[in-house]
Amino acid sequence: MKRRFWLLALFGLAVGLGIPLLLGGRELAAVFHGLSWHLPAFLTLMIFIAWQFNVARVKLLLGGLGKKAGYLRLLPVVMATEFAYCATPGGAGGHLTYAYLLERFGITMPQGLALCATDQVMDILFFLSATGGILLYTLLAPTDLHPAWQLLGFGLLLLAVLAAIWVAILYFRPFLAGCNRLLRRLPVSAARRRRLLRALIDFYRGLQLVRRFSPLRLLGVYLGSFGYWLLRYSVLYVVVRGLGGRLSWSYCFLVQMLAHTVGQATMIPGGSGGAEASSGLLLAPVLGGGQTAAAILLWRFATFYLYLLAGGPAFALLAGARLWRQLTGGRDRQADDRLLSPNSPGRD
Repeated sequence: MKRRFWLLALFGLAVGLGIPLLLGGRELAAVFHGLSWHLPAFLTLMIFIAWQFNVARVKLLLGGLGKKAGYLRLLPVVMATEFAYCATPGGAGGHLTYAYLLERFGITMPQGLALCATDQVMDILFFLSATGGILLYTLLAPTDLHPAWQLLGFGLLLLAVLAAIWVAILYFRPFLAGCNRLLRRLPVSAARRRRLLRALIDFYRGLQLVRRFSPLRLLGVYLGSFGYWLLRYSVLYVVVRGLGGRLSWSYCFLVQMLAHTVGQATMIPGGSGGAEASSGLLLAPVLGGGQTAAAILLWRFATFYLYLLAGGPAFALLAGARLWRQLTGGRDRQADDRLLSPNSPGRD
């Protein structure tokens, strides 16, 4: 399992770098030759500022549970969590890392997962707001070549996910019974089924704490989410403008959204290969091969490779090898069970 993870990661890295290199060809060297160092430096600054919004919303969430944490302790947690999102297939390791590292502040694993779920709901609200705004703009300016129906479909999907989460919370007992019936039909052992249901119950109890947050605090968390994603989804627009291209912010937003969706569907760490291929298909007809290849490399540097380079040391320092084995399919099952136990002690 672990060997397969590394092979998949290396394959994704090779494909992710190979696609823009093949797409750009000799033109890519000419584009980079005339590139100023100010552009990658500005992109790095954008991501660093985006992380500050994440630190702020984590601080607000912890404050809602009566926990206090300083900036210098929270920033490495955010960076390590972002690393886990980028380094695991489908970003699945980010949730576990987030909850695990919050135990350093006296937050239990179920409470940490509940805070992570709150973060995700806020993210969904941002994408609903952004896609709704772009859709409205598209309808008011029909001459623009924005696929409005795709935007509408994506927005409705996010709305459906949000509604499903709300319904599951309101009708938790029938939802839990349905999960139990589903697990009985699957090849899952009785002990594992009980552990999963117990984790779901603990998660629900933790989520009740979040429901007691004041509206002002939840608004602050949403604004933190809004600021983070607004900066991150402006990266491609800044890159295109810096390379001399002329694309609207809404089109660049759409390219990144679809590329991220395709990348997550590939189940390769960081979406490597899928993100580059899908964004190349949307950008090449407008920008040409050289500019498209350079834009993809700079965009992925800021939103993927930088996350790995900066977050990797933070993850190694805070989480260590045991959590990494869990995320990459290691075989230390007893250690994994202790790690995931809701009663595991906090880390300092």
